[in-house]
Parts: sequence; C-alpha cells; structure tokens
Amino acid sequence: MSTKMIGLDVDGTLVNHQGHMSQVVREAARGIVDAGHTVVISTGRSLGATLPIVELLGVERGYAVCSNGGVTLRIDTALPDGYEVIDRRTFDPAPALRAIRESLPTAKYALEDDQGNFLSTERFQDASFGVEAQGVSVHEMMRATATRLVVFSTDSTAEEFGQAVRSIGLEGVTYSVGWTAWLDIAAQGVNKSTALEALRQKLGVAPEDTIAAGDGRNDIEMLEWAHRGIAMGQAPEEVKAAADEVTAPVEEDGLALVLNGLIDDDAPALR
Repeated sequence: MSTKMIGLDVDGTLVNHQGHMSQVVREAARGIVDAGHTVVISTGRSLGATLPIVELLGVERGYAVCSNGGVTLRIDTALPDGYEVIDRRTFDPAPALRAIRESLPTAKYALEDDQGNFLSTERFQDASFGVEAQGVSVHEMMRATATRLVVFSTDSTAEEFGQAVRSIGLEGVTYSVGWTAWLDIAAQGVNKSTALEALRQKLGVAPEDTIAAGDGRNDIEMLEWAHRGIAMGQAPEEVKAAADEVTAPVEEDGLALVLNGLIDDDAPALR
C-alpha cells in the first residue's frame, strides 16, 4: 500500500469527550506512524493542547494543524522546542466581536493572538487553549490580532446558540458551531482542509492518498477534502453526510478500526 497522508481530529476521534485516549487507539495510531504513513493531527485545539497528543502518538517528525487551520506546526524533536510554527493565519476579531455581542450579550470570549497567547473575558478557561488565558476586557480583545476566537454561552442551548450565530451573518471570517453552545472563529477561508491541502502540496502527496477522520462540524471540510473521509459513529448527521464512511463511535475505539485496516488487509470493511 502506498504511503498515506492521514488527518486525524483529536477530541471525539483520538480521545473521548473526557480527554482520554484508549490504549487500543494509541497502539493503532503508533502502528500507523511506525509504518511510515504521514499522520497529521488536525484539531481545533491550540498549539499547547496539541503537543501532548503528538507526544502520545510518538510523532518525532511530521506536522500538526491546530486552531482549526489557523496554525500549522512542523514537528521535529531535534528542534529546541520540538516544533516550529510554519504557518499562522490571522484576522481582525473586532467586527465579529461587535456583531456577536449584540446578539449574545452574556457570552464569554477567548482569543488566541498571533504570538500564541490567550486572552479571555470572565476568567474563561478551557483545556483546548493549552495555556492559561489572561483576563482582559472585550475592548482590549478587539485590539488584538487573532488566529482563533472562541465564543461560549452558558445561557443558551446548543440549538438556540446555533440559531443566534446563524442570524448574525458573520462576514470576513470562517466559523463552526460545536456540540454545545460553543463557536470557533478563524480567518476567512481558513479551516482544517485548507491547512491540510497546503501540506499535501508541500509534501507532494497524491490526492488519492489522503485520509481524514473526525466527528465535529469543524471536520466537515476536512472529510470532504480527503479522498477517504471517515466520520465517527457519534458524529452529527451532517458530518456523516460529508464522509465516505462511518466507523464506530469513539467510546468503541472506532478510529482503531480505521487505522488497523490500513495495515491489515483482513480488517472488516466499514459501513
């Protein structure tokens, strides 16, 4: 089998929603790395929260896509930090913040700036940031240059939040609504697939040798980009519709079925 470029989402794919990676999935992923395939961690997590996953998988040289395509890393354990940022896509967060504050006045905000720092309101912290956020006012946040903007509401259901976001009509940015009342915003035209496509061209990988697996709405473009897009079993219907295949849920180690199948011709076919 030819060498594949494999984009792997983290939360809900490599790890469950409690942040745990099963031994079965870890061994399957390490087997793929050892077999010489190019595994690219492709996540909404920021840099600091992505690196522990890279280490768990034993990736010593390779790439990772963070912040939903906003930041791309080259992994090399010989480098002083073990990695370098090779691409960072930024945007002005002020117009989006002004628009969202009108429709969601009680929401919390966090912003990853162009230096990898996190700024937040109301002591808003999340494990996906990878660093402790610095408390600032929304007005200070508007003056920053962003690679990622996060909006979270504790006063809305996921459905109410999604409707409110869609009614805003955000312009000049790319956004995706999560499982809960959570919104990730990136620069216009930036998502996991755009970063993966840039890497594919850089590495000279044929389009037919691309695979991706994920479970969230922020994975839809990635699944459509890949020659073989695989949705996790617990994914929303619109995510499954964007995929070529659906595997078992993350709690049943669905990703391991996919990865083991790449090096085991006798593995069961996915539906």
